[in-house]
Amino acid sequence: MMLVRRVVYFVYRGLSGVRDEGPRRLTRAGLGVLGGMGVSGLLSLNIAGSLSYQIFVVLGCLLGTAAVAARCYRMRFAAERQLPRLGTVGEPLAYTVVVWNRTARRQADLVLLENLEDPRPRFEEYVAVQRAEEKRTRSFRVSRRARRQGFELARIREAAVPELAPGVPTEVRMELVPLRRGCLRFAGVTLARPDPLGLVRGYAGLGLAQSLLVLPRRYELPPLALPGQRRYQQGGVALAASVGESEEFVALRDYRPGDPLRHIHWRSWAKAGQPIVKEFEDEFFVRHALFLDTFTDEPQSELFEEAVSVAASFACTLQTQESLLDLLLVGAEAYCFTSGRGVAHTEQMLEVLASVRPCRERAFGTLEQLVLSHLSVVSGCIGVLIGWDAARERFIRRLRDFGVPLLVLVVTESGSGRAPGMALPPEEPGRFHVLEVGKVREGLARLQ
Repeated sequence: MMLVRRVVYFVYRGLSGVRDEGPRRLTRAGLGVLGGMGVSGLLSLNIAGSLSYQIFVVLGCLLGTAAVAARCYRMRFAAERQLPRLGTVGEPLAYTVVVWNRTARRQADLVLLENLEDPRPRFEEYVAVQRAEEKRTRSFRVSRRARRQGFELARIREAAVPELAPGVPTEVRMELVPLRRGCLRFAGVTLARPDPLGLVRGYAGLGLAQSLLVLPRRYELPPLALPGQRRYQQGGVALAASVGESEEFVALRDYRPGDPLRHIHWRSWAKAGQPIVKEFEDEFFVRHALFLDTFTDEPQSELFEEAVSVAASFACTLQTQESLLDLLLVGAEAYCFTSGRGVAHTEQMLEVLASVRPCRERAFGTLEQLVLSHLSVVSGCIGVLIGWDAARERFIRRLRDFGVPLLVLVVTESGSGRAPGMALPPEEPGRFHVLEVGKVREGLARLQ
């Protein structure tokens, strides 16, 4: 069985390479000639009864001649890519590439192409994805998700390059649409020019390694009455700007027996001639916990990607309400990232979400322990779960038993509907929502 998978994998790599490289190497006219060769080749199977083989030979000679001429293309150039630091899945991103012509002649009819690092998976990753897909796909039925599954990282439009004068920098505007979050790596750039017949492009490449962090897709959320009230926070607002257990400073007062020495205001003691201490006030403000379910066995999971997008959408929304937000998730370890009120910015939390990966080494109970350890300081919890089972239902009911205000969002496969028992008791109306893949935007718009 493994031998069959390996053969299929090498066939996949070969076909995908031809599919990706063909439109880059051939012009539209060249693709038309290639299509004509295919049609004439089929019609000329019966050589005795058809003259289509002559068309096939002529078209083949044209394409072969053009390919040889394209191989003779040579050009020396330099380039500098001016990328923004961040992009977002699904949103077009414009940037510029500055090109210098290092030859002594003017160069025209050029097209600039970007070269990304090979997005195709290694054999082990390919097998893991196929096995996960086989578990989901029913017999004699083609999975809709399998048809749209892919490893493409971004779509980048080729750009026409203005005529290049020797040694003069020329800006070329490029546009890409990221398709997956995470680090998008560029390998280099290529200047392409069609051969004299206009069928095949000749290449001149330049290594230009660079990277771009792609943030998760975000959805617009309606105004929400988020769960929870203000709670006492040990350390007050100062906790949001530094490490330690300081509180909100209010005033100075005389020393009282039992006051800690670290609260003494030494400068005032020197002036007044008696001990003076700093007085602090307990601080109350809203602090939410946003926990993300990362537990899935699928290495390429659309369900997981949508869950990350939902979490990113809430991270952006909560930041505008002047509260602290703790992002709780489990990867190689259990993590807690805090933002708001001077600790960190929304952008930093989105960068964390851009890099999170499914957790297959740990049990779901790890997340449960992490969240329960934070209940004493949070005003309420927003949970984003992948699917629904006994372990997740038990976890949510346990949070309710602790009296923690909850907003739970369960991301499910498209068309799966609401599974039996997939609801909280009626005491929590409007706090439990099911979001189907493909309808997440509409589901979030119905939140109240």
